[in-house]
Amino acid sequence: MFANHRSRSTEMQINGAGAPASFGVTSPRPAAISCDFPVRLSSGSSQALRCAAALLVAAAWLLGCGVKSEKSRQYEYVSAPQAMLRDNVAAVYNKVGIVKNGEQVEVLEKQRRFVRVRTSRNEIGWIEQRYLVSQQVYDGFQKLATDHANDVAQARATTRFDVNLHVTPDRDSEHFYQLKDGEKVDLLQRATAAKPGPAATAKPVSAKASAAPPLPALEDWWIVRDAHGHAGWLLARMVDLDVPIDIAQYAEGQRIVAYFVLNEVPDQDKKVAQYLVALTEPKDGLPYDYDQIRVFTWNLRRHRYETAYRDRKISGVFPITVGQQNFDKEGVLPTFTLRLKDDSGQVTPSIYKLNGPIVKRVLAEGEQPRPVRHVLEQKGKPHHARSRRR
Repeated sequence: MFANHRSRSTEMQINGAGAPASFGVTSPRPAAISCDFPVRLSSGSSQALRCAAALLVAAAWLLGCGVKSEKSRQYEYVSAPQAMLRDNVAAVYNKVGIVKNGEQVEVLEKQRRFVRVRTSRNEIGWIEQRYLVSQQVYDGFQKLATDHANDVAQARATTRFDVNLHVTPDRDSEHFYQLKDGEKVDLLQRATAAKPGPAATAKPVSAKASAAPPLPALEDWWIVRDAHGHAGWLLARMVDLDVPIDIAQYAEGQRIVAYFVLNEVPDQDKKVAQYLVALTEPKDGLPYDYDQIRVFTWNLRRHRYETAYRDRKISGVFPITVGQQNFDKEGVLPTFTLRLKDDSGQVTPSIYKLNGPIVKRVLAEGEQPRPVRHVLEQKGKPHHARSRRR
């Protein structure tokens, strides 16, 4: 049957000498294909097989030209809380979809300040470039989350406003995730960075005043972890620590930067937590994370907190860790470990134990005790945590 239709317009050579006119192919032709079959076929059957094979090769080639490989695809991520997809970049447009913070989109085309994207729901539309971050920025946040996934929280805090998480402690650094006002976060690590704007300078009192350039003003940052495991940097002033009011009222004008529950003691029909608190002066840019600690224990007879231990004029760095340890005759006691810098800048861990209302340093074998500047109002009795009456 096929042998009777050997006109030049429909004949298709298997050696690739021509292509069917209906395809309109102007690009380079697919490579020639030859098949050596050991089966003897009739002329009609042979011609049919050649035509079918050529059609399959051409179709596969055309299909491959229009499909991107997974490696060649470009992805970006939505950094805005929510953004709209539009059908064009003109002043008049239709909304074709919505994307939310953290969502991955495939980049199809870029034009000036707009990007044409495809979502995981197969929605295609244009979005402003400023609402997207690159794969590199996304990978940076993923690394932060992985590196700090198991960090011990130094405090629990609540965001004051809607706040962006940055990839580095810098206001001009890339930001990705956004936290809502009132979200809970774990504070993990502190850092300082130069505050933008002109540095505060004092006017010289004489012509012989020093010409040294002024030091930049510094501001504190925290790396935080949210309920979803996302990690990033935010300004310290954008969060409030969730310090229990029972001990926050005894800060005495200092800034509480970390707090931990050491243990709980029973008092009538309830259990009361006993706390370790780290404090510092109420200003940013200090060369240490905290310069004093206090341990608050619960007086079972008077039903109130008292300062069992206080150490000041130290240079502590995070993290502080708490735990428990077996001390033979004393039994299992709560412990905490401070990392303190000496005058040379070397950081050394110091372990302490709490036995009732008494805090003692746990010395390693051969270690000498460090002078401690704790405050005792009466000999052998920890002073009351409440401020004195004026």
